[in-house]
Amino acid sequence: MTGQLEDTYVAALQHDMADVPAGARLVGVVRRPTPWFYAAVDENVPALAPPASLLDEAKRHHEQLAATGLDDAEAHNRAFEAADYENRYRDHLETADAQDAVDDLLDRLAAGEDLALVCYENTESKRCHRTILASYLREATESGRGRDGGEGR
Repeated sequence: MTGQLEDTYVAALQHDMADVPAGARLVGVVRRPTPWFYAAVDENVPALAPPASLLDEAKRHHEQLAATGLDDAEAHNRAFEAADYENRYRDHLETADAQDAVDDLLDRLAAGEDLALVCYENTESKRCHRTILASYLREATESGRGRDGGEGR
């Protein structure tokens, strides 16, 4: 990987608190972006967001856990585990639709473009798919995977 890969959340961008390389392309990875989300990023790639079924299941778990009195972050993190979020999201990243988008980001990084993945969650207190995606991209780069780099799908 020659380009830098970072991740941040939209509120950090909006409040000038994001630690991303100057000139990095801000790549949203959100399935259901709000209109104001588009104003904060350069592009959004829904194929790299978790599938709607996973988002909906995690939301149901979160609501149930929050109803028991857990604070928002704890309910979110427990819902993440209850939905087997990380494994299911990684499985999603192996689908044809997501792989095209993954390969595009890998190509851009290999060409030296700096990228920052963006979604809604502040990962200081909550688990988030974008950190999994960043890890997945780093693993793919280290293994030499990509359109021009080896293994393929």
